[in-house]
Amino acid sequence: MKKLIAVAAACAIAACAAPQIAAGEGSQLGAITKRAQQFREMQITDEDEQRLGEAVSERIRGRYGVVQDPAVHKYVGLVGKVLAAASSRPNLTWRFIVLDTDGVNALAAPGGYIHITRGALSLIQNEAQLAGVLGHEIEHVTNKHTVRAIQKSKAIQIGAEESLSGNTALFNKLVDRASEMVMAGFGRAEELEADREGIALASKAGYAPDGLGAFLRTIMERNKNSSEKQGLFASHPEMEERLTKLDATIKKEKLAATIALADRWARHISYKPVPVTAISTVPSGSAGLTGGSGSSDKDADSDKEAEAQDPPKKKRGFGLSALRAPSLGGEKKSAEVTGYGASRGVDRERDAKGGSNPKPVVVAITAGDLAAFKKEGGLP
Repeated sequence: MKKLIAVAAACAIAACAAPQIAAGEGSQLGAITKRAQQFREMQITDEDEQRLGEAVSERIRGRYGVVQDPAVHKYVGLVGKVLAAASSRPNLTWRFIVLDTDGVNALAAPGGYIHITRGALSLIQNEAQLAGVLGHEIEHVTNKHTVRAIQKSKAIQIGAEESLSGNTALFNKLVDRASEMVMAGFGRAEELEADREGIALASKAGYAPDGLGAFLRTIMERNKNSSEKQGLFASHPEMEERLTKLDATIKKEKLAATIALADRWARHISYKPVPVTAISTVPSGSAGLTGGSGSSDKDADSDKEAEAQDPPKKKRGFGLSALRAPSLGGEKKSAEVTGYGASRGVDRERDAKGGSNPKPVVVAITAGDLAAFKKEGGLP
């Protein structure tokens, strides 16, 4: 009987409270429900991702041009394919493209389109360093960093009845947004994830995992006399913190591979670096790529997530991954990065003049080529 009375009383209280809740929150709940019905998260299939990456890569090639040297492309492609085969998405149609510019840069477009500049190759000293840079960019693709950022973007909202398939206007809007994001780089969480997983991937493929860190130290030396932050120096986290985390990952994960292959590197790559002050530049955002100022709408959530997992010693903005133009996002947040970083002032690396020929260089890499390449280098 007492239980029945208690239940009855609870029901009476709920009945009395219901009108108050409906009166106070009904309109707000209705608005939220209506908005949820109107808009949904963008659904991007693997096929969509491939198309998107192809379109973004076309813009990147139009901006910087492509080195028209099949031998260089085959060598870089072989290193890239060794890494891609050991990645979490080995079945993507991976493409490795050498851009014709003195600027030091690396760019990952969705779907497996990895770009590295002639300027970056001129500073790399061995194959393990190339593996470190390519591994970082590969992890941006395998973790779908650009795709997920688009899905979360406030700039892209899709109606409940819309789909990407056959919707040219929507697809072009996605290409615009993805191009901005690729050129602007990623937030702190994505960049540190790409660092951590990129060197682990390089080590898994047999390369010394300290290659990325060694390359970054070369960049630090290159920029030590710059009055403005250039390229990698414009990135966040700060370079010293990034290097510390790379060293800690090698130790924690016991990454023990030792292959560097400096001799093989020297036989295939002979570019000479151009000092930062001597690089010819073009206005930011010109020559076929979107650009502007501000930051992307994904950085704040990404940075909060990373800080919760690994609080920085000193509060600062975060993000990294190549040397790209700033995003067109309108929100004022931490300084944007471009792959490995964008600067607030003139960035000769990012705004470097490119070549005039955007035509892709297609080289055939067979399973036999890959096996022979690995055997020659002593790679597992």
